[in-house]
Amino acid sequence: MGNPKTRGFTLIELLVVIAIIGLLA
Repeated sequence: MGNPKTRGFTLIELLVVIAIIGLLA
């Protein structure tokens, strides 16, 4: 799979961040 941090964020982490922002917004 290599290094999942290559792009800075994995797809799942990006979705989690969006979900948290959505809850806080």
